[in-house]
Amino acid sequence: MSANQNPAGQPPTATYDSAFLKACRREPVPHTPVWFMRQAGRSLPEYRKVREGVPMLESCTRPELVTEITLQPVRRHGVDAAIYFSDIVVPLKAIGVDLDIKPGVGPVVERPIRTRADLARLRDLTPEDVSYVAEAIGLLTAELGETPLIGFAGAPFTLASYLVEGGPSRNHEHTKALMYGDPQLWADLLDRLAEITAAFLKVQIEAGASAVQLFDSWVGALAPADYRRSVMPASAKVFEAVAGYGVPRIHFGVGTGELLGLLGEAGADVVGVDWRVPLDEAARRVGPGKALQGNLDPAVLFSSREAVEAKTGEILAAAEGLEGHIFNLGHGVLPSTEPDALTRLVEDVHTRTAR
Repeated sequence: MSANQNPAGQPPTATYDSAFLKACRREPVPHTPVWFMRQAGRSLPEYRKVREGVPMLESCTRPELVTEITLQPVRRHGVDAAIYFSDIVVPLKAIGVDLDIKPGVGPVVERPIRTRADLARLRDLTPEDVSYVAEAIGLLTAELGETPLIGFAGAPFTLASYLVEGGPSRNHEHTKALMYGDPQLWADLLDRLAEITAAFLKVQIEAGASAVQLFDSWVGALAPADYRRSVMPASAKVFEAVAGYGVPRIHFGVGTGELLGLLGEAGADVVGVDWRVPLDEAARRVGPGKALQGNLDPAVLFSSREAVEAKTGEILAAAEGLEGHIFNLGHGVLPSTEPDALTRLVEDVHTRTAR
């Protein structure tokens, strides 16, 4: 089922006619919708206040805290969608992977996955493993009303990279060594992660998420041929697993200019674009039938108002011929971003694109 359809027999939800979901479905919109990756995060003083003394992974398991953090940028910036506050490694932690998020480093895995015996440690994810997610989404949808909530998960390749490397990596040498050296074990690992990821997204959709985004943060490290052969089947499996829900599926990776067409081919309804490729060129690479999301360089927000407005204008001009466009940054909000710069950006895009 495409994002243009409602599941059979179900009435439209309160969010169905929102600008965000209309843009995802490539329908006419009252204005270009705006939201930001990492909009709920360290750029907001109210976020820093409620997170004080609470470790990241613990914060993801507290429904009231997740609800408050997710709502903060909606209240402050007037964005057109909320994104569920969590982390891509939450489902791995939930199935018993010994990992932690270390400040200034990122996810660190105590015992990396590099053998078939290691793979056997990755069990299926059940809804009970992440019951706090469904509880938080229930609270959120009651508060958000007509504002859509985006659920999300890490893509199989990026999760595999953390698991195989044992943490963040610049070169992904252990990951690529496994991919090239033992393609069957690699395929089995990504297939298992696709099942875990799909289960995590299903929990979010069934609890009330209006759309989902698959984050493949590290996949830009791959050549197109390697992506098509060794990664795309697992990502496609995730998208196919949630296709029947009729919610838009967004696919995003960093440094993926050479992969944009394949990201769409994997099954996404919306392809996220980082700041390195202009949106009109991205549309040519992705091909027809997809909306695009992006793509202001997050660092631009540290420059003058005039510079931000000029770059915003360039992006909106490049987006004029698109079938559907959601304005976003080309990656997440940087922690030291001035919150007012984001609020002004939302207002600027809404004003310029009002129809």
